[in-house]
Amino acid sequence: MRIIGILGGVASGKSTVADQFARLGAGVLDADRAGHEVLRLPAVEAAARKQWGATVFGPEGQIDRAKLARVVFATGTKGQRERACLERLTHPEIARLLRGQAEKLAATGVAWAVLDAPLLLEAGWDKLCDKMVFIEVPRETRLKRALDRGWNEEDFAAREGVQESLEHKRERADVIIDNSGSPQRTQAQVEQFWASLIR
Repeated sequence: MRIIGILGGVASGKSTVADQFARLGAGVLDADRAGHEVLRLPAVEAAARKQWGATVFGPEGQIDRAKLARVVFATGTKGQRERACLERLTHPEIARLLRGQAEKLAATGVAWAVLDAPLLLEAGWDKLCDKMVFIEVPRETRLKRALDRGWNEEDFAAREGVQESLEHKRERADVIIDNSGSPQRTQAQVEQFWASLIR
């Protein structure tokens, strides 16, 4: 099985494009879902409690992602330090779950899968990928989408600030898909690229 890595800025529609590939027959390796699962692992919960105390836990005793985000996306060196700690805790486990997802998909005979991961380059998961797709969307459109999700401008800037630059992501891509227009327009571009892969 071969893997397509999806790159793009915050709120560029990476998951939407992954879904469009899935409708064409690709498997999906979902790093976001794996990340959610990892935060529920007892060892990760224990390490998080040791590092941050009760401040990142919700009333039900599980890690609260919004509270954790406030800690790891804080500005300055403190935020960088906390984020590095979180990545050391979670990235190896996320990689393990992604490998498990890939093995299950490969066993079903799927020829291509898409890897939808917010920190694909930063985590080094691009090494798993045979092709890279960059999702192009202007910043103002992405910001509006993020605000519609309930984020604020500070949330958007904090998340964008910890990722590789858009220029670097664009340079790494084999193909660029413009997702600033209608879903049908994006789908047509996805279908064109998909056709080139399965010829």
